[in-house]
Amino acid sequence: MAEPSLVSIVVPAFNEDARVLPTLERIVAWMGETRTPFELLVVDDGSTDRTREVVEVFAAQHASCRLVSLATNRGKGAAVREGFRRSRGGRVLFSDADLSTPIEELVKLSRALDAGAGVAIASRALRESNLVVRQAWVRERMGKTFNLFVRLVTGLPFRDTQCGFKLFHGDDARALAAEMREDGFAFDVELLLLAGRRGLAIREIPVTWKNDDRTRVDAVEDSWRMLRALPRILSHTGRYRA
Repeated sequence: MAEPSLVSIVVPAFNEDARVLPTLERIVAWMGETRTPFELLVVDDGSTDRTREVVEVFAAQHASCRLVSLATNRGKGAAVREGFRRSRGGRVLFSDADLSTPIEELVKLSRALDAGAGVAIASRALRESNLVVRQAWVRERMGKTFNLFVRLVTGLPFRDTQCGFKLFHGDDARALAAEMREDGFAFDVELLLLAGRRGLAIREIPVTWKNDDRTRVDAVEDSWRMLRALPRILSHTGRYRA
């Protein structure tokens, strides 16, 4: 049963033993400062490094943190889907393990839901966005090109579908998890299309963002995989309708 005042924070993690601990420490510290009831679900996506061990030690010391383990590496979409499914909060945030979007930006997304949005998505591409450290020019250009294709093919109007920081009402997140199929990085597109199909109002929110060069995304290979996934996604979701 959902707990209305609880915020569930889902962090998908694959081979993140070098980055996940500072992220968890920052989330727990800031949520404690704001006195917001929360649960922190770290979904380990079949890591082969010490990610699970690091999270297990942290969770043993912090009752708000839980480790969810996938037996094999299935992909970020599968990890987020499982986190949504296991969540109990009245609101559910998913955040990348590198915390490139600071947890403090949750305030902006929460205000959007308070104002009536069904989904609030962080964006690096709006004029008001604050890119403290930008990606390399080639990666940034490829991201913009991918976004252009996404908008043309799917009808999604958003300038940044891939930023790993999105907030949902809890019941919607769990309902969407039951409909999601994409295991890989293209899951963001599927998720937004499914949200649109459910009639949820999606707000794109400019945020502060800082690039981490240790990204797991291969700019060429993963972009190609995501593009190839679009027809499959559309056969499941249909085009976006505002």
